[in-house]
Amino acid sequence: MGIGNIGLPGLLLIAVVVLVLFGRGKISALMGEVGKGITAFKKGVSEGGQELEDQKAEDAKDVTPAEDKDKV
Repeated sequence: MGIGNIGLPGLLLIAVVVLVLFGRGKISALMGEVGKGITAFKKGVSEGGQELEDQKAEDAKDVTPAEDKDKV
């Protein structure tokens, strides 16, 4: 019997054991922290994508050759 063959009864037994060991308050607090972490990760990913788009837009605007930039 491997880990892939746990099944629903095994998962329910594991859930009950975890609930007894840690208590409902501790588990809900842990899940809340996990949710906050996922939200922060998604926000960071979207902000990183926005920064890349902004940088590409800035690079696309400036088409002046580098040696001509200081010849104003």
